Amino acid sequence: MNKLWISAGIELQDGADLNTVKSALNQLVADTVKEPGCIKFEILQQQDKPECFTLWECWVNGDALKAHFEAPHTVAFLENNYTKVNYIERLQMNTAA
Repeated sequence: MNKLWISAGIELQDGADLNTVKSALNQLVADTVKEPGCIKFEILQQQDKPECFTLWECWVNGDALKAHFEAPHTVAFLENNYTKVNYIERLQMNTAA
């Protein structure tokens, strides 16, 4: 089975409160790791740019990721418009042939 790995960079929207966003991101992680198909979901804050975060995610497949974006907690987080996405990388493990 090919797992789907995601690396994404996000940052605060102009005017967003850092502590509010950090709290919302922590709740997003707590809810997301309970989703079927979620193998890993971590959000790390950049030390030199505290308004920027990196998401590391691993899903059993693309359908699990699609379901994540339809989950009520994900929809609610995105509706708050706390962050903007700088990049998204869809990755797979490099395995020897």
